[in-house]
Order: sequence, then structure tokens, then C-alpha cells
Amino acid sequence: MIDFNPILEDIEPSKEEVVKVRGLADKLKDIINKNANKLNINAEAVLLGSVAKNTWLSNGNSEEGKGLDIDVFIKFPLTTSLDDLKSQGLELAHKCVDEADGTYEERYASHPYLTGFIEGYEVDLVPCYDITDSSELKSAVDRTLLHTLFVVDNLGAEQTREVRLLKRFMKMVGTYGSEFKVGGFSGYLCELLVIRYGSFLKVLEGAIEEWKPGYRIDLMNFGTGAQFKDPLIVVDPTDQNRNVSAALTLQKMAEFRVAAGNFLENPKKSYFYPKTLKYDRETLRDAFKERKTHSVLLAFHTPNIPADALHPQIQKTEKSLVKILENEDFKVMGSDSWSDEENTGIILLEMNTWKLTPFRKYSGPTVWDDDNTTRFLKKHPQSWVEGERWFTLTRREYQDAESLIQETLTPGGIRNLRVGKHLKKKLLEKYNLVDVLDLLIAEDADEDVMKFLYSYLHKNELLTRD
Repeated sequence: MIDFNPILEDIEPSKEEVVKVRGLADKLKDIINKNANKLNINAEAVLLGSVAKNTWLSNGNSEEGKGLDIDVFIKFPLTTSLDDLKSQGLELAHKCVDEADGTYEERYASHPYLTGFIEGYEVDLVPCYDITDSSELKSAVDRTLLHTLFVVDNLGAEQTREVRLLKRFMKMVGTYGSEFKVGGFSGYLCELLVIRYGSFLKVLEGAIEEWKPGYRIDLMNFGTGAQFKDPLIVVDPTDQNRNVSAALTLQKMAEFRVAAGNFLENPKKSYFYPKTLKYDRETLRDAFKERKTHSVLLAFHTPNIPADALHPQIQKTEKSLVKILENEDFKVMGSDSWSDEENTGIILLEMNTWKLTPFRKYSGPTVWDDDNTTRFLKKHPQSWVEGERWFTLTRREYQDAESLIQETLTPGGIRNLRVGKHLKKKLLEKYNLVDVLDLLIAEDADEDVMKFLYSYLHKNELLTRD
């Protein structure tokens, strides 16, 4: 097996970074607590999340995507009204960001919170209730208190390194992140898996040897796992009625198992580092041409809604559009979707059938069914008998997929499409239907779109290393 120490040196925060991050967290807590006292607000700031649990990855690794999140929660007594928690919590959060010379965005979970950008770090400032047991829950964010305490109490000091290895491995193979866009493993789930199995390698071995859809992990032996129907069931040790892995899709569970097996069979350090994706317009175009399908991109402007609301709407639209096409006999070989989460959304449709003949063969009743035969022949007088059944030809309403897509995206046709109200408005305003081969001729083809197309063609690319 490979030596993990050099990898840990790269992904563990340095002593200097630990001092800087914890110093910033202490500074922000002090600002909040001083303002709470000054304004006579009964609240207290506390550091939670991966920094408090010492399971965070170094912020120096830009290839991880977004940098480190520092979670500072503002605890209010259970007797506080929800309106006061929101208003006073946001007031303290705003003052904190202002005094720390940062910028912020207002976001929404179970209630509003601020994400501040301070001294190069992303800081979530979240009002919550000061609970000690899941029975006291008033909002989903309150759980973070209990989760942090459980991990701190149950994760050994050396096991924090195992969590870091697991998180990093999952990031690099594309299975980390419980947001809807990914549908993967959360940080808390990674921590519980290491508590359950003991180490990074044991988690991988457990996935290979034990996991099947519906597999259950119940650290506290609550015995409530049977109530969940998710691909993987990890009963929350702080709440017997919650599955920590509820956001994990079967797809990402399966991908992790494949990547785990690949690594155990041929362990390489490269699994912990970004894989270089080699592609250009010409090679992508050649790959699509070789498949002999007809691939198009439906491109549109995205509504200004949170990412976890946007991606479900796009994916629902994608699946509904595929169903509409296939109901009219246009065979879809594959589909996918992507968004930059700021301006652009894309649905990819790879069609086995793009054009159809003018008529379709339609089956009617059997010749023994006199009543229905009479009605059928009245409506279709040119019918004929094959075996014991009547058949006829009916003219297709749509002979090419493009006309069906265009008709579906009109005020009348869009009623047949399952689409979120925010996205519906944008699709009716403007969209472009672009042939993938035409797109890949253009010299100004967008790099992110080309990466999306490459990932579609090479679905298992990140799950292995040469």
C-alpha cells in the first residue's frame, strides 16, 4: 500500500494555516459576542463544522474547487421566537462582516443566514437554536451543534487524518458533496464512516465487501434503519429518525464503490490529486461523429435562484423532455445537464432518432371484439388485419425531433413539460438549440461546455488512474 504521509502533508492545513483560521474564527466570535452584549441580545457565537472537528482540508489546494468554509453559528435560547432569531441573528451577522471588513451574500437554509468573504475565507454566519437533544429541533441547521459534538467526542485524534484522506479521495473521484448538483457524500457522513470502520482503507474495504442498495449503518443501535428506503442508510447518531445519507444517490454510491475497488486493486497517489482531462474541439467532435447519433444542446438563461433549487429544476426538465421525445418515438440514447449557476443552463440530448417517417403503424382491437372493431374502422377505414388484430397507419404530428422540442417550448406546449416555474419563464423568454457538431467547429467554444461534453462521453473518467 502507498505511503499516505506525503499526501497528508499536501492536504492537511499547516500550523500557520491552523493559527490563521482559528484566529479568524475567534475574532469573529468575539465581534458577535461583544455586539450581542452591547445590543442586549441573548445570543452566543460558537465555532462548528469541519474546523471545530479538525477534519478540514487545507485551503491552499485551489483544485478542490471553492475554499474552506468556516462555520460560525449564533446560538439563541429555545425561548427565542423565530422572528427574533432571524432578525437579531442577521443583525449580528451583518455587524460582524462589516467590522471584519468583509463582503457578504444573504442565503437561505431553513431560515436566512449570511455567507461572508473575509480575509480570503468563506464564512457562514448562521443563527440557530441552542439545542442539546434532537427532540428540541426547531430548524434543520440546529443539528450542526449536535453533529459537531458527536464527532468531537467519538473521532480519535489520528482518525481526523483518515477523514481527510477519505474526503480528498471522494473529491478527486467526483463523489463528494451532498448538494443536489452532486448527490454525493457529505463531510459529516465521511466522519461517521471513519468512526464506523476505523480508517480510510477500512471504509473502502467496507464499501466493497458489505455495501448493497439498502445497506444500513446504525452506530447507536437505534434500530430505526428499516424506516428509510435510500440507497445507503446511516442512521444519525444524534437523531434516530434521520438518515445522514439521504442525499446520496445510487449513482454516486455505485461510483464510489467502483473507485474504491479500483484503488484497492491498484493503489496510486494520483487518486488524491486532480486528473488532467485531455480534450480539444477536434477530438470531441470526432468522438461525437463516431457515435453516429444526433446530439443537440438546449441552452438557456438561468433564473436567479439558489443552486440547490436550480439544479433540481433543470434535471426535472431534462427528464421530462426525454419522456416527451420518446413518447413520440424519438429514441434518446442519453441525456445530461449542466449550469454555471450564474447565467447559463444546458440540456444535452443525444438522439438515436432525429427524423421519422410520416406515418406510424398503430394497432387496434382484435377481430373478435365487434364493438371496438366497429368504432375503430369508422375512425380508420383504411385498416387491415394482421393475425387477429386490426392495424392502421396514422400520420405523425412531428416528423423531426427539433419541431417537437420547439413546439414543447411554446406557451401552449410547455404545459406538457414538467418544469419549475422559475425555469419555465426563462425558457419561454429565449433558448437556443445548438447542434453539438456545429458548436465544436466554432473556435470560441466555451471551455466549461467542452469539459461538460467530455465528461458526458467519459462517464467513468475520474474513477480510475493510469
